[in-house]
Amino acid sequence: MDTKQGFLVLADISGFTALVTATELEHGPAIIADLLEAVIRRISPPLEIEGIEGDAVFALGAHGTVVPPARLLDVLRAGFDGFREQQQVLIDSDDDSCSCNACLHVGRLRLKAIGHYGSFLPQTVGGRSQVAGSDVILVHRLLKNQVPQKDDHYTLFTRPALRYMDVDPARLGLQPHTESYEHFGDVECFFGTSTCGV
Repeated sequence: MDTKQGFLVLADISGFTALVTATELEHGPAIIADLLEAVIRRISPPLEIEGIEGDAVFALGAHGTVVPPARLLDVLRAGFDGFREQQQVLIDSDDDSCSCNACLHVGRLRLKAIGHYGSFLPQTVGGRSQVAGSDVILVHRLLKNQVPQKDDHYTLFTRPALRYMDVDPARLGLQPHTESYEHFGDVECFFGTSTCGV
């Protein structure tokens, strides 16, 4: 298989672990599934859903599928809109009969989106398609970050993603940020709330 270039995107629901481990099993996972489906409907296409990873959606935009590249901002904005709209539907649900913690605290969940541009190698393992490579590992590592926006929806872009999109992070209101990981060293990033450019 040939190595490909493109956007690697992770949309992750913050607060998922607390919701599922501290609430009723019947409702917590269903709420997360509803929210993830709302995001997926908005970002695919043009992104291709690579997989659902618990509380996150992993999506790819192979080089040339998001045209112009800066359109990724609109795609992610739509994902955030879908999340917020479905979250509000769940909050405003007419079913007042359920007072479980999962239903009562759905408003506390937040969406974060990680965007990176790099290489990935499509492969088949055990009859299932997946992608591999250092950039795939990096985008997953970036989920565990030190961004100070933990209580709000936010986006985190790497410098390669912004360079490929040809957008100015300052124009988007994104703040510079550096993450450091073993084997990767310092990773130059930019973050902002979902209302900040995305």
